[in-house]
Amino acid sequence: MSKSSLVFVCRACGDEVSRWQGQCPACSEWNTFEQRVRAPKSADTMRKRTGAALMPAQVGRLGSEVLASRLLTGSVELDRVLGGGIVPGSVILLGGDPGIGKSTLLLQVAAHVAANQAVLYATGEESAAQVGLRGQRLGLKAGSLHIAPESDLERILETTRLQSAVILVVDSIQTVYSPEVPSSAGGVAQLRECGAALVRFAKASSTAVFIIGHVTREGTIAGPKVLEHLVDTVLYFESDAGSRFRIVRATKNRFGAVNELAFFGMTESGLREVSNPSAIFLARPSVIAAGSLVTVAREGGRPLLVEIQGLVDPMRFGNPRRVAQGLDNTRLAMLLAVLNRHAGLSLQDHDVFSNVVGGLTLHETASDLPVLLALASSLRDRALPATLVAFGEVGLTGEVRPVPYGEERLREAAKQGFKTALVAEDNLPRKTIDGLKVIGISRLADAVSRAFND
Repeated sequence: MSKSSLVFVCRACGDEVSRWQGQCPACSEWNTFEQRVRAPKSADTMRKRTGAALMPAQVGRLGSEVLASRLLTGSVELDRVLGGGIVPGSVILLGGDPGIGKSTLLLQVAAHVAANQAVLYATGEESAAQVGLRGQRLGLKAGSLHIAPESDLERILETTRLQSAVILVVDSIQTVYSPEVPSSAGGVAQLRECGAALVRFAKASSTAVFIIGHVTREGTIAGPKVLEHLVDTVLYFESDAGSRFRIVRATKNRFGAVNELAFFGMTESGLREVSNPSAIFLARPSVIAAGSLVTVAREGGRPLLVEIQGLVDPMRFGNPRRVAQGLDNTRLAMLLAVLNRHAGLSLQDHDVFSNVVGGLTLHETASDLPVLLALASSLRDRALPATLVAFGEVGLTGEVRPVPYGEERLREAAKQGFKTALVAEDNLPRKTIDGLKVIGISRLADAVSRAFND
């Protein structure tokens, strides 16, 4: 074996170097380089240039053709996250914790599409009988759904061609291997080469490919980051511990908006979409306690009503604690300083806890105002009205700033039965919203006074 055919590959990021190094120059991890045999070049890269000119295509016409040929998954929620359905030739990577429902969701999608067209479900983790039993338990009926208990990528792709499948499901990428790569399945080199081969196959054959990926302890898809760069769409399954509800979030989508959410409920017959996700986060008791307030968040392309809870407790010993679940902990500390300086409510001798009910994580600043009002409610031990909703960004100088899509948020609040809304003055609607009294505020102190009718 020649010296040039040996390379050192980083286990963490997949970077290659010609000589062993203690620290990876790409990801800065230590002692992660392993000696590997350089993978042979693919036929595409070894093909000689012919000098023939390319035949360009009109983008506008191609776009309309793709839009008309999208495949529906059988789930309105999932179709919306994907941008309107499955684009032929696209590659979709789905990640999530073990047992969260990745295989169940894709088996349901495969069965729906297979009612009219051929679909291949390739699994390296289960036998065909085991997948069949799961399909029977879910009550799935699909005449053109084929199960292939196979891990050899070349055989999977050849079977897909023979079946003329419009969708290929690979469960999972960590169990698939290419005979051309001299390493075990799940390794960095295998993941990179198998991912690239699946992308080339999808683009050449117009077969949509779903890839299930295992996640690491940190919650990211295991393997080199290049795998997420190769695919067209990256979806993540999210769920609160012990909850029967599941959230599918798009973190990358070349054919639709990112950060779109799909809500599902896990039942005995599989995953069922939730048509009114706000109801998940608004299961409030009949008697509202102090420290609770509803806000209108915007996740993806739609407004979503969620309950924010705050708890203020006198500090027992040591330094005061600042704990935020579903919110930015650093921003919480900054907001507490604003509450002290501009509203006269000091929490420096109190432990402060905030939580977004339902396990959702809010990334926008519209939650600033409701978080502070919930904490003020807990500090005063006075419950806020059950029909009150609030949203707005709070600045360091104590001003309440507007947030995008204010009128859309207000209409969603009115639709869910809320009667009063506290928002920034610039978010006041142009036309009156039936059943909803909208109060515009400019300062945090004014918001606290209006919320408690001081």
